[in-house]
Amino acid sequence: MQNSEPVWRHVDDKAQPAIELSDRVWGMPELAYNEHRSAAEHTAYLNAEGFRVTERLAGIPTAMMGEAGEGGPVIAILGEFDALPALSNESGVTTHSPVPGDGNGHACGHNLLGAASLLAATAVKDYLAANGLKGRVRYYGCPAEEGGAAKGFMARAGLFDDVDIAISWHPSAFAGVNEPLSLANTRIDFTFHGRASHAAAAPHLGRSALDAVELMSVGVNYLREHIPQESRIHYAYLDAGGVAPNVVQAKAKVRYLIRAANVKDLQHLVTRVRAIADGAALMAECRVETQVISAVSNLLANPPLEKLMQESLDRLGPPPFDAEDRKRAAEFQATLSEADIASAFRKVGLPPTDAPLADSIVPLDSKRAPMIGSTDVGDVSWVVPTVQARGATHAIGTQLHSWQATAQGKLPHAHKGMVHVAKVMAGTAVDALLKPEIIAAAKADHAVRAGGPYVSPLPADAVPPIGMSLAV
Repeated sequence: MQNSEPVWRHVDDKAQPAIELSDRVWGMPELAYNEHRSAAEHTAYLNAEGFRVTERLAGIPTAMMGEAGEGGPVIAILGEFDALPALSNESGVTTHSPVPGDGNGHACGHNLLGAASLLAATAVKDYLAANGLKGRVRYYGCPAEEGGAAKGFMARAGLFDDVDIAISWHPSAFAGVNEPLSLANTRIDFTFHGRASHAAAAPHLGRSALDAVELMSVGVNYLREHIPQESRIHYAYLDAGGVAPNVVQAKAKVRYLIRAANVKDLQHLVTRVRAIADGAALMAECRVETQVISAVSNLLANPPLEKLMQESLDRLGPPPFDAEDRKRAAEFQATLSEADIASAFRKVGLPPTDAPLADSIVPLDSKRAPMIGSTDVGDVSWVVPTVQARGATHAIGTQLHSWQATAQGKLPHAHKGMVHVAKVMAGTAVDALLKPEIIAAAKADHAVRAGGPYVSPLPADAVPPIGMSLAV
């Protein structure tokens, strides 16, 4: 297939506005469900490019979709634009130098993620129009990937039901097809209610909610020895009960993030954690309330689409980094440990080299050793055949969710990696549109792997936690 090259030219034609969008979003880092300015930037871009725009998807103020084209298959390209707390940093600075302000930072590269996906969708739109082809391309602006499960709420609302295939990507140190491995997870808030009293004069009359939270921590820590090795349990105190040690804390709140290999295993593990919370409340003579904040499914593979994307990567080759890019990346590598760099190569199954930036494409059959995280793209992948790329946007060894990742988000090598992966996504979309047998094969494979209709891991009464970041 040689359909990719013309659409790559459309990517190059629109690259600069997308780079400028990415940089603007980098400069306004907003947390999950509060990405109002970033969403407005994406919506304005869609309108300027002539997409048919729908806002407030699934009742989420910062979710939008832009569609272009007529008839034919529907190709979804997924973007994100949320940031992370406490990971602000000055651009291009190789020391930890937070920017004055709220402390938020694009430490997972979602400023690049959304802009590249928009660029790819725009290029496909222009390609379809220039060639008079049937087909529709949709850009889905998806907020709150960092813990908010917005795509899960969007999938539950049926927003992907008429899509034929979905394409996305994520910033990385290497360029290749993303291995379709992720953990299902849920975030649950446990709020303990006790009884306040004077901690010295009447301690016997108090019932400490903070004691209950700490007892729960002890119980969960013992549980860790008896769960599958791929499972993970994390927690954060949202309310420790106050700042007065002479008052028995009447209320305390903790958020647990529970991960497992798949939704079934997740449900089993959640039951065990809930039992520990009940036990902690019993021991402290408190009452416990729970609220599910979010939940996501594990990723479902789709080999036909993964092979198609790999072909586009192999034709394109690695990003066009130059000597100056490698010099700047090497400066960031100097802030990392040998273990950071070795781990990056090990994750993608490549032998270590001295290269500070990716200079090759990761083979589809590389023997990887990934540490597995979670993503709400997993829920989309249970609804529709889905494939993701990894885009080489930062120095090898850079850990996502680090100040180094934030600091590189506006550098030329990040821009080049962003444009490169936009070409990969656009090429994959066009190849699929022009080869209907590939879409048919992707759907057939998906039907076997899914084994039936999508079932959301979200409780029926769960609503998008629009205010979740206010508790951070």
